[in-house]
Amino acid sequence: MRIALPRWAGALAVKSAAFITVMCCALAALLGVLVHVSVTGQTVDRARDAALARLREATEAYEAGNPLGPGAGVDPPGLPERLRELAATGERGTTVAEHDGRPIMWAAGPADGGRVLAAEVDYSQGKGTIDGLDRAIVWSSALAIGATLLVGSFAVTRVTRRLHTTARVARRISAGDLDARVDDPRAKDPTRPQDEVASVAAALDSMASSLQGKLLAEQRFTADVAHELRTPLTGLHAAAELLPPGRPTELVRDRVAALRTLTEDLLEISRLDTGRERLEVDTEALGALAARVVRGSGTDTRVDVVRDTRVETDRRRLERVLGNLVANAHRHGRTPVVLTVDGPVVTVRDHGDGYPAYLLAHGPQRFRTEGGTRGHGLGLTIALGQAEVLGARLEFTNAPGGGAVATLTLPRRP
Repeated sequence: MRIALPRWAGALAVKSAAFITVMCCALAALLGVLVHVSVTGQTVDRARDAALARLREATEAYEAGNPLGPGAGVDPPGLPERLRELAATGERGTTVAEHDGRPIMWAAGPADGGRVLAAEVDYSQGKGTIDGLDRAIVWSSALAIGATLLVGSFAVTRVTRRLHTTARVARRISAGDLDARVDDPRAKDPTRPQDEVASVAAALDSMASSLQGKLLAEQRFTADVAHELRTPLTGLHAAAELLPPGRPTELVRDRVAALRTLTEDLLEISRLDTGRERLEVDTEALGALAARVVRGSGTDTRVDVVRDTRVETDRRRLERVLGNLVANAHRHGRTPVVLTVDGPVVTVRDHGDGYPAYLLAHGPQRFRTEGGTRGHGLGLTIALGQAEVLGARLEFTNAPGGGAVATLTLPRRP
């Protein structure tokens, strides 16, 4: 079972916290070992010196035939065997061992007759000092590690939170929200020290502003060109209607009509880009609306109503979306073309070669068609834009049996 982490606690925060913890533990262990070794060595040396001093006094008293002092004796019980064997060889030595439930520092040396003269010093206080020091080292290390981990985690999460904010703004920009900005306080205040996160945030904001300016300039240019073309095209259309009947006249009228359609499409795309479109919502029967769109298209399209429903939508925009999908299916696919209504879901399917790979991966692109087919690549772009205005979802897929499938899912409004 995996532990659920906060959204801001990504891999960087976890790795940083783990690194801080490991380094704190290693440093605390190193310092603890050094202090333990130093204090233990001093305590043992003091106890050893006291035991050897008592052994020297006992030896002098033994050689003088005087009574031995307290804590000294010949072959005393409890003397460790290894120390007894060492003293029997004529050497002096010391060791710590338990005797009667107490830690004792023993010092032993040779006596006459192969016996051993030994002296003992109570080592309880020294051992208690070392044990207390060890406990203090453990608790102080744990507190230091906890405090360092909290402070380090707080510092790291501040950085990762700013990074997540920058990444979230970048995703909004890539989704089309060019007004999104990070607005990092450090980047906006030149008197504060600038770190790497502030530099990245400032660069992202600068890039978004530059991109927004260029896109707005292109949108204005497209809208201005399309708007300026409407007047001469209207005059050209009126002049073409006055030409005498004939094949050249038909060609002129056809090209003028195509140019007028392209101009209107460009104007519609510019309005969609600028977000000036507003809904005029009304209740519509979806099956009847689909049938009306097919009749108006003048195409041989079959309408299948699996489950009819009434939706609250903008009738003009929905007719525009379905009309473009039907027209695209006949222009780039093959018959039969079927429009199916199943509740709030409308699908348009043809039986041609299907959508090209670039469209399935990235969506429709303006002025791009596949295989030299007719059209300007604006029909599906307009359909997708109008669907977004409606709050609907338009998806493009290819059917397993062949053919392109456009699925429009309308929102469910109360």
